[in-house]
Amino acid sequence: MSQPICAIAGFGAGVSMGVARAFAKEGYSLALIARNLEKLEANAEELRQLGYTVHTFAADAGNEDALVGAFADIRSQLTDPEVLIYNAAVMTMTKPSELASEKLIADFNVNVVGGLVAAQQVIPAMKAHGKGTILFTGGGLALYPFSDLVSLAIGKSGMRSLAFCLAQELKDFGIHVGTVTICGTVEVGTHFDPDAIAESYVYLHRQPPQTFEVEVIYK
Repeated sequence: MSQPICAIAGFGAGVSMGVARAFAKEGYSLALIARNLEKLEANAEELRQLGYTVHTFAADAGNEDALVGAFADIRSQLTDPEVLIYNAAVMTMTKPSELASEKLIADFNVNVVGGLVAAQQVIPAMKAHGKGTILFTGGGLALYPFSDLVSLAIGKSGMRSLAFCLAQELKDFGIHVGTVTICGTVEVGTHFDPDAIAESYVYLHRQPPQTFEVEVIYK
């Protein structure tokens, strides 16, 4: 591969499209992972029309075997990702007293566990190369929980903690782990435009090891 790989897991039409455009402009080929292949291909084609190199891989972020398989395909067909963005999330409108335990677990598998699994797929190669970037899409619910979105609030809190713990573990290997905590509703043409938010991901990615930050709170 002439270009390094940026893998984006949980790819969709919102923040991850902005992030994809931003990293493609940084010189990366894109390896996009999403559950719905039809939507994934439509979004990928939009990026290809802009002249970017895009590869697609179908996998449910909440299914460990499928996610591991997608990263195995990326490694075999392309190369080891230099950048990983984890953007998968499930939003369930339910109050704590009404949330079924099995639903909380299923959501947690996407909101947090998938992020851990994805990170574990790229860490060995990043350690071997002495560099790499792993960034998680966080949310304001991690800082300001809301009862009607209790499952996502728990998930974003867990994701934030995972980012900080991985950052502590991996910084001495030259691997930058961070999270962009988005405190608002993503909408094109506003302060929370995906392209504007994406600048925070690139900001973290560009930081040299001596100035690694773990979190950008975007509000």
